[in-house]
Amino acid sequence: MSNYIALIPAAGFGSRMGNEVPKQYLSLLGKPMIYYAIKRLCSAHVIKQVYVVLSPEDTMWNEYDWSAFKSKLNPLFCGGDTRAESVLNGLQKIQETVQADDWVLVHDAARPCLTNEHLANLIRVIGEDETGGLLAVPVADTLKRADAQGRVKQTEPREGLWQAQTPQMFRYGLLVKALQALGTDTPTDEARAVEHLGFHPKLVACDSRNLKVTYPQDLQLAALILENLVD
Repeated sequence: MSNYIALIPAAGFGSRMGNEVPKQYLSLLGKPMIYYAIKRLCSAHVIKQVYVVLSPEDTMWNEYDWSAFKSKLNPLFCGGDTRAESVLNGLQKIQETVQADDWVLVHDAARPCLTNEHLANLIRVIGEDETGGLLAVPVADTLKRADAQGRVKQTEPREGLWQAQTPQMFRYGLLVKALQALGTDTPTDEARAVEHLGFHPKLVACDSRNLKVTYPQDLQLAALILENLVD
């Protein structure tokens, strides 16, 4: 029977936040933002282990008390220059403890509002799918493509477009193979790497609560969502 493990790439800085503190450690309701992703994944009974991939130069991780999650939580100080490199480094670091058909759920440290419902639905819908898949939201807004002067170049049709979220869930063996095959390509999510091999990941409908904190104002919205979560 396949195991489920989770991996949180958290070796980046998040420059668009305009803050000197790495984004994953920004304070959110009195906790570092990454705390909420860790708590959600560690509380899921189906997930066997949770790995956090940190920069080798990370000096902040040990400033916090993670003892509440010690039975599942494992920091890996092997992050790379890109998300894809960090994920691959983390997967290679744990290769002796996993099997090729184990499921890996890669989740953003900057998505603190993942719910139990979101997580359970992803695992249920993916089931034993041969490829795997990801949480996503159908695009609702009209999309404009800009020119070099910041003017509308054209309007893009939104039919069939989805906004990718995380977790993104793939078999360990497939995900490692996909990331190793990238070459100079640096995708911003794991699904793109799997697509590069010719696979078609399954889209699992989620909602806007599972937002990614990218800009300073997003922290306030995340706080409101967290304060009103009932699970």
